[in-house]
Amino acid sequence: MERNMSMTKVVMPEQEPNVRNKNFSEVALGYTKEMAMEEAARCLNCKHKPCMDGCPVNVPIPGFIEKVAEGDFEAAYEIITSENALPAICGRVCPQENQCEGKCVRGIKGEPVAIGRLERFVADYHMANSTPASVEIEKNGKKVAVVGSGPAGITCAGELIKKGYDVTVFEALHKAGGVLSYGIPEFRLPKDLVAKEIETVEKLGVKIETNVIVGRSVTIDELMADGYEAVFVGSGAGLPRFLNIPGENLLGVYSANEFLTRVNLMKAYKFPEAPTPVKVGKKVAVVGAGNVAMDAARTAKRLGAEEVYIVYRRSEEELPARAEEVHHAKEEGIIFKLLNNPCAIHGEDGWVTGMEVIKQELGEPDASGRRSPQPVEGSNYIIDVDTVVIAIGQSPNPLIRQTTPGLDVQRWGGIIVEEDTMKTSKEGVYAGGDTVTGAATVILAMGAGKKAAKAIDEYLSAK
Repeated sequence: MERNMSMTKVVMPEQEPNVRNKNFSEVALGYTKEMAMEEAARCLNCKHKPCMDGCPVNVPIPGFIEKVAEGDFEAAYEIITSENALPAICGRVCPQENQCEGKCVRGIKGEPVAIGRLERFVADYHMANSTPASVEIEKNGKKVAVVGSGPAGITCAGELIKKGYDVTVFEALHKAGGVLSYGIPEFRLPKDLVAKEIETVEKLGVKIETNVIVGRSVTIDELMADGYEAVFVGSGAGLPRFLNIPGENLLGVYSANEFLTRVNLMKAYKFPEAPTPVKVGKKVAVVGAGNVAMDAARTAKRLGAEEVYIVYRRSEEELPARAEEVHHAKEEGIIFKLLNNPCAIHGEDGWVTGMEVIKQELGEPDASGRRSPQPVEGSNYIIDVDTVVIAIGQSPNPLIRQTTPGLDVQRWGGIIVEEDTMKTSKEGVYAGGDTVTGAATVILAMGAGKKAAKAIDEYLSAK
């Protein structure tokens, strides 16, 4: 096979910015077969496979890319799914630039191989062109409960069902998928695609019970008394953080969690065809600059806001969101007000009328290595807005820790686990994903679910 020594990736086709910022269709349109094969030919198939060191679920990356280059897309899919149960999702939302692509040798003198785009292509091609084969799994008669149907829970459940366990997933909301369903907008991750990936796991035999709030509907101790020999907690980080400034209780102020859930699960993205469960004004401020903030800002624009601001207390260099998300947001007309920190939200008759901010300058680096912002005295001014979305992070819901005696947690609420096994302080209980780490990435949650499944299997096999 002839190598493609181009220094740049094959460009991914996208909707035009001023078209896509008015619809909820997917921004990136995906590679054609020819584009995928051309990009795959850029891979050098390195002997030491550095890209795999950057993958939290150990996908055999050079192996699947070689099959893409040969045009054998089904073989590529089998290689990916030997380690990754959700390739169509990971291909779209993984921060590849900090993981597999960040280690790619081609990235030293040019752009790395577009591993994420190729993974997405392979998964989409498989969904469009193949009929799932029926799988016969020999049951071992042991039951495992999984709390939460997000990436950690679904991955853990999928791994365990293949090993012969009866697995039931308990989901608090009315729809499976966790953050994949309620948190990531349609234009980045289509909901029918999430449904198909979850359906794949269900076809293996995983049962999913929705509208079950573990800690209220049933406790972990009650599940174990009901015959579940192990429990995996993958309940995510669904408790939003706030700024604790005056005016946060005004009408027109949302947490990003509530805002995106209303749009995704309550179908606000179908407005004006259907009544909208989210009110978005003409001018919107989103506080924060992570991926969730970019999602909220780009969503507000699509819901008809004329001006949308990202308000962030640090500078461009410290933006925590993926470079691709920042790039897309800017293309779509999102206005970045950097080195600005909110100090109050103003209102009239109970509704937001503006947000007061104070300008910042960067001082010495903080504990995380980022330069710490300091207020510039007397620099306060008001941004004229009628909607504010707070997107400064989430922490785990306290329900699990409050209703599970013997479960050790961090001071901030994260469940404490053994790093190698995801085992908690409570016998037979394992945990992973955002409920352990705080808000992180889909692929890291999947890696934790996979690690926990292996440890649960070893634990129950030894009983």
